[in-house]
Amino acid sequence: MSNTKHISYSILDLAVVGQDIPHTLVFKNTVELAQFAERLGYKRFWLAEHHNMISIASVATTVLMSHVAAKTESIRIGSGGIMLPNHSPLIVAEQFGTLGSLYPGRIDMGLGRAPGTDQVTAHAIRSDRMNSVFKFPHEIDEIKKYFSNRNSTTKVRASVAEGVDVPIYILGSSTDSAHVAAEKGLPYVFASHFAPAQLFEAMEIYYQKFQPSEYLDKPYSIAGINVVAANTTSEAEDISTSSLKMMLGVMTGNLDYLQKPEPMTRELKELRQNPSFQRMLKYYFVGDKEAVKMQTENFIKKTGVDEVIVASHIYHQEDRLKSFKIFSEIMEDINMK
Repeated sequence: MSNTKHISYSILDLAVVGQDIPHTLVFKNTVELAQFAERLGYKRFWLAEHHNMISIASVATTVLMSHVAAKTESIRIGSGGIMLPNHSPLIVAEQFGTLGSLYPGRIDMGLGRAPGTDQVTAHAIRSDRMNSVFKFPHEIDEIKKYFSNRNSTTKVRASVAEGVDVPIYILGSSTDSAHVAAEKGLPYVFASHFAPAQLFEAMEIYYQKFQPSEYLDKPYSIAGINVVAANTTSEAEDISTSSLKMMLGVMTGNLDYLQKPEPMTRELKELRQNPSFQRMLKYYFVGDKEAVKMQTENFIKKTGVDEVIVASHIYHQEDRLKSFKIFSEIMEDINMK
């Protein structure tokens, strides 16, 4: 694929909690990042729903979305995503209908069906969630119904949502979600930033089986990458030690706060080459501007995606802002070709 189309670029934030950083500062940093991204031309700022993880503070996703939307002016604010089996479709429609009225034309509803946590916590959230997992496509239709003006005569309504413009995005990390997005004619977002194994198979299904709908006349795809960019590759590698240790904790079940960066060690370099790490972090781009640009261009050409969404777990706020600034410059360069 030659890059003849404009590729949008966005941010996926988890409001990551760093060692010795209180939640009040975490949320302040999240707002600052969203405002910074708005100035840099990022299209969206999405927040993800996770539970029972001390390193992630985006647990009350719609509450934090509203706070960030109130502090920004034009960037789209969304969920990347709401884990639908944790919630009632009616409540989701009411919450997003409210957001859509408060911030017209700026709210995205990304929906997934993973638990966003461990199984014990998932059961504590909603004991019947497995029934909802299997009803995921039907519950999407329920939400669409609540947003329709045609629902005004039914017994159960989300009147605050009726007629409100809040586009739905289907999130996934497997081929199942690709079928759902294609059949319903909705935009598709693949979690290749942490589960890249079925990326190409899922995208092929989505592109081939897509059915035009009232929402889209052709497929629209977004895929996730991890980026740690700095002035030099050596500096970026040192900064990346925080996220490497965080990922190790996720993989071993030893969850902890995001740790302060340290000089890159031989052990951490070897860890990056571990097959388990390679499978999870295939699209983990660390380096200076040219190194990250080369990897990003290659990713866009191979996938044919319309948009990339970037996650970046960086301890120091100034390093995080710098990384996203460099990435915006990379995307400007790519789009000028």
